[in-house]
Amino acid sequence: MARAKDPAIRTQILERAAHMLRVREPITLRSLVAGTGVSTMAVYTYFGGMDGMWKALRQEGFTRLAASFASVAATPDAVADLTAYVASYVRLALAHPDLYRVMFDANFELEDLAAADATLECMVDAARRARDARRFEPDIVPLDLATQCWAIGHGLVSLVTNGPLPADTLRHAVPLLTAVFIGVGDEPDRCRQSVDAGWGRGPVPISG
Repeated sequence: MARAKDPAIRTQILERAAHMLRVREPITLRSLVAGTGVSTMAVYTYFGGMDGMWKALRQEGFTRLAASFASVAATPDAVADLTAYVASYVRLALAHPDLYRVMFDANFELEDLAAADATLECMVDAARRARDARRFEPDIVPLDLATQCWAIGHGLVSLVTNGPLPADTLRHAVPLLTAVFIGVGDEPDRCRQSVDAGWGRGPVPISG
């Protein structure tokens, strides 16, 4: 009878590969498992080989992002919800900087492109709900606004996780998002309240 696969071993291999990439260690089949307590056969057991591991590595970041976004409950305040998605994105990157970096490395294919696209669609839906609630101008394109929000989160957290700027830099997300939302029609005072509320949601609020 075949032994059941242990998800912890799969995760261990992926996280080691992500760390090795970040610190620029050469990755081979043997170096990947060195010090992990598993054999090279585990790479074939869990991924079918190194090519499968590379695909799974990039996908893992989006899988965790999707799980993080799933924890953002929809509320009557869609502007706060949209902000909460950006905050959730930032938290994931801070918690898993190695995987975060690999998520956007085009050298590796994705196992499930549609699943990755679904994360952006969460933000698109929030932008659409805010527009339909007349918080934003009726002619705004939800995809464009969601992309702008993603770019703000991505830009700030990349500067922090990759080193040149301190974590305090993330505080700029609040005024940046507020300015974007006011620019597409939201009322300033109400907008600030929504962004503050959305940014602080979740079990680990981001300071700043």
